[in-house]
Amino acid sequence: MRIFVTGGTGFFGKSILDYLKRHPDFRAGDEWMILSRDPERFQSRNAALLDQGRKIGFVTGDVRDFCAEGRYDEIIHAATAAVTTMADDEMTSTIVEGTRHVLDFAKSSGAKKILLTSSGAVYGPQTAPVGEDAPCNPVTAYGKGKLEAERMCVESGLDAKIVRCFAFTGPYLNRDIHYAIGNFIRDCLAGEPIIIKGDGTPQRSYLYADDLVEWLFAVLDRGVSGCPYNVGSPEGLSIREVAERVRAALGTKNDIRVLGVSVSSTPPSVYVPDVSRAVRELGLRDTVDLTTAVRHSAGI
Repeated sequence: MRIFVTGGTGFFGKSILDYLKRHPDFRAGDEWMILSRDPERFQSRNAALLDQGRKIGFVTGDVRDFCAEGRYDEIIHAATAAVTTMADDEMTSTIVEGTRHVLDFAKSSGAKKILLTSSGAVYGPQTAPVGEDAPCNPVTAYGKGKLEAERMCVESGLDAKIVRCFAFTGPYLNRDIHYAIGNFIRDCLAGEPIIIKGDGTPQRSYLYADDLVEWLFAVLDRGVSGCPYNVGSPEGLSIREVAERVRAALGTKNDIRVLGVSVSSTPPSVYVPDVSRAVRELGLRDTVDLTTAVRHSAGI
């Protein structure tokens, strides 16, 4: 099959390429086409990742207006800016207009399936693990854009699979932006104090990159069209506990400094998925424990 991937040069895309390289029998014979604003730069920096005996090509362009020729069987739409400093209107445009363009492309290219990587942000703030039947009340431009992208996919008439992705870790996670576990790994490796700007009580969970890839393709292959599936680890930990687990996994003695003060009357925020649907319908589970995930993420 021919598979077109948007967002193929980010964390999701690199994790997919890395998985394909280490599992040569997985989707053997498929041809991959990756959208990138700067393919030459990506290829020069990731030559080893691309040297795997598969047919991997690139299309240059922005997700909102790229031009690509030919027929494709499947599309993985994972293009989303990861930076929180992006202006709301630009974030919305990237997600919504990008999805509109990808859906038009899917129809013109004859794609049989499309996988949209949405986000747990569509639910809005939560104080307990959240399942797919919970109401969606996003409060950020990112979450609102993802929810609109879901609606567009459902109404497109295509065989559209939807995953609501939570938090992850892996070798290709950017350690210098707003991902707590990436920051903690960076600080441990550098011998620097781990700084928690809040009070350390919000809960998060982290699914390893290999599990992420397996879950994405399970939903693409066997998921129900238009039915969202939460993707993430159900093991919730406080941010303070995450810092302690990272430090223990890497065997360092960094100080952990919590700068915020907790307010006992305010329940901590929780960004942890209930993954019962994925377990029940697709037989999925997380197979890499957090200690192993942290060590692999750090290259150990």
